[in-house]
Amino acid sequence: MNTAHEAIDKPFSRVAGDASAVVAERNCDVLVIGGGPAGSTVATLLAERGHRVTLLEKDHHPRFHIGESLLPANLRLFEQLGVADEMRAIGIEKHAAEFVSPHHEGTQRFSFAEAWDKSMPYAYQVRRSEFDHILIRNAARKGAEVIEGCKVKEVEFHADGASVLAEGEDGGLERWQARFVVDASGRDTFLANRMRAKQRNPHHNSSALYGHFAGARRHCGTAEGNISIYWFEHGWFWFIPLADGTTSVGAVTWPYYMKQRKGRSLEAFLQDTIALCPPLAERLKDSSLVAEVHATGNFSYTTDHTHGDHYILLGDAYAFIDPVFSSGVMLAMQSAFFGADAVDTCLRQPAQKRAALARFDKGVRHGPREFSWFIYRMTNPTMRDLFMGPRNPLRVKDALISLLAGDIYGKTPIWASLAAFKVIYYASALRHLPRTLAALRRRKQNIRPVDDQEMAPHA
Repeated sequence: MNTAHEAIDKPFSRVAGDASAVVAERNCDVLVIGGGPAGSTVATLLAERGHRVTLLEKDHHPRFHIGESLLPANLRLFEQLGVADEMRAIGIEKHAAEFVSPHHEGTQRFSFAEAWDKSMPYAYQVRRSEFDHILIRNAARKGAEVIEGCKVKEVEFHADGASVLAEGEDGGLERWQARFVVDASGRDTFLANRMRAKQRNPHHNSSALYGHFAGARRHCGTAEGNISIYWFEHGWFWFIPLADGTTSVGAVTWPYYMKQRKGRSLEAFLQDTIALCPPLAERLKDSSLVAEVHATGNFSYTTDHTHGDHYILLGDAYAFIDPVFSSGVMLAMQSAFFGADAVDTCLRQPAQKRAALARFDKGVRHGPREFSWFIYRMTNPTMRDLFMGPRNPLRVKDALISLLAGDIYGKTPIWASLAAFKVIYYASALRHLPRTLAALRRRKQNIRPVDDQEMAPHA
């Protein structure tokens, strides 16, 4: 741990209302809440620019996390962070994403080498415990003070920045006076919860059930590491091969489906759910669960803002939609690059603060917005038809693969073609209007909220 940050002149204080709670006082330029991909990335970038950065992570790395499938666009970010070789060592190459529909014959494979920009032909599948550990260790190497096992309890903003109170595993309290706070707390959404700014996504709602298997049947050759997406009656499955021979399998379902667990163990419920998708069950027939099964309820949400005068929200601390395109890690890390630029400007050029935060806001909203149009429609029969029988007029397939690769922030000219894809989608939906209206009615029912108390808990 980097311990370069010294206590300020008044080394101890007491928590208001508790005369016995002694608090050690610290200071830094930037206090980062959370040591996942977004937090570790922004801490690295800001420390490299000479800012005094403290990163507080409530857990200890390596620790379990889901979200193991990366996008080709991630590889450029690894190069900029200086961790490309380490990521290559832990990953299995993912050259394509394939889709399997119960209403169509065969499998449709989208190879990243066929994207508009041919320079990003693959990504990686990774164990998140290893992936996140590499990123947070890199932040420490680059000069950030990294403190694990330290949970933020309170944040109070004032004219010059913020006061952040955190508790260590030994119960000791420390308070940081920071000029800027970065909330990268992931699905904990620390600031959004306390500001009551987080809300269910009104356009989407989903839950997940997942585990790791040994002995799952994989493809051969360069296709071994490809992700497979299986549609089924209650949502879709992921099948993600990992480098150590295990395979991550998860069901993303409408929330109502999780209520059907009815006392069954999570392991039994996952196996019963897999049985509803015969092509996936066939690939898993000789496999066995090798890790604890987890469940997550109602995980589609958004926050009504991305920043304030002395803070920004990164990655899942701002919003999360659905993992169908494996976009979560890329969006989190890209938001950290935007965030580092914004925070650096705010601290060095206060007169440019408003413009910097406006650029940040535009960048952070861009990714979820572009992915969400497709995500909201992925279970619609019209979208399934287009994915399972892709054509390439006006290069719409090339542009779609570029989106799947995460190539949405650069100069690749995909937007006119994606607009053409949307026109094709709406025209096809109108051509099959009765089916479209029936699907809309079903979706309205499927995304209805379900009380969290009725959902399967985190396991």
